[in-house]
Amino acid sequence: MGRYQLTVNQKKKRKRRIFWFIAFPILLVLAAGISYGVHLYIKADKMMANSFESHREDGKSNLRDQKVDPKIDNISILFIGIDDSEKRSQGTNTRSDALLLATLNEKEKSVKLLSIPRDSYVYIDEVGYSTKINHAHSYGGPKATIETVENLLEIPVDYYVRLDFEAFMQIVDALNGIEVEVPYTFTEQDSNDRAGAITLEKGLQTLNGEEALALARTRKKDNDIERGKRQQEIMKAIAKKAASASSVLKYGQIIDAIGENMKTDLTFDEITSLSDYVISGNLSIETLTIDGYDQYIPNSKGQNVYYWRLDDQSVAEVKSTLQQHLELNGTTSNVAKPLGEDGTVN
Repeated sequence: MGRYQLTVNQKKKRKRRIFWFIAFPILLVLAAGISYGVHLYIKADKMMANSFESHREDGKSNLRDQKVDPKIDNISILFIGIDDSEKRSQGTNTRSDALLLATLNEKEKSVKLLSIPRDSYVYIDEVGYSTKINHAHSYGGPKATIETVENLLEIPVDYYVRLDFEAFMQIVDALNGIEVEVPYTFTEQDSNDRAGAITLEKGLQTLNGEEALALARTRKKDNDIERGKRQQEIMKAIAKKAASASSVLKYGQIIDAIGENMKTDLTFDEITSLSDYVISGNLSIETLTIDGYDQYIPNSKGQNVYYWRLDDQSVAEVKSTLQQHLELNGTTSNVAKPLGEDGTVN
């Protein structure tokens, strides 16, 4: 299993440093903004009320006996990135473009973040067969995506955050760009799918929202694993910029960007309780990946379709790591067994 450890030793002047993965940095900006002023508090509260959307009647995962409380419990949050441009929009049937699962240990104030490649071949209960994991959202929105991840990893998904990449671009622009190391020179389409609209040269440079999105989603010279690593570096750059003193006055614009493009079942109070992780002064973040290999599998029409086939041993190791981090003791007996496209158990 490929993974690396990043420990953030925070100084007092940076108590509001925020997580560097896709949506979590922005959620914690909201928490930090509470102390910035009453205006932002009211603005953020209203935004969260408009963004709230629950897909579970009892407000908890089926793998939990009772609803968790982020103030005292270990929790998990699934971040669903939607690349939903005007051209490719399919309404509620849009596929997910990025999936990141975060587990948070309340006592340790530690986070483990798993990036799940979008082409991963997994069982989707909504349709009853295995296919690419990013199809789950098109079949049944956040609910189907949550169930798919729970089946795959055998851990409860307590909350979700669905964020459109339009918000990503607006946030980067509100911060007046971010500084990122571009690994290689490439040309990519823009958010309106205009071919060759974005060209980036290799090296350290300041990117605007369109350019940052192009870097985050290109796969022309590598694969989904490297793509996930680039997205992590971009989020790290957003976190660094958002935590700077010069960005405090931008929080209002950031909240506006999020409010128009986010859905979540986290309440405003639950989000603000997460600020304890960043003011603890000893936040530990570990990123995880699941090993696998490229595979082409024939579909019903006899066409070879590309998938990222997950390595069973790597999946088992990640399951164990996340279960231990959530202190579940491996008790997830009511998770469905994955089936192949032919209906047999994998």
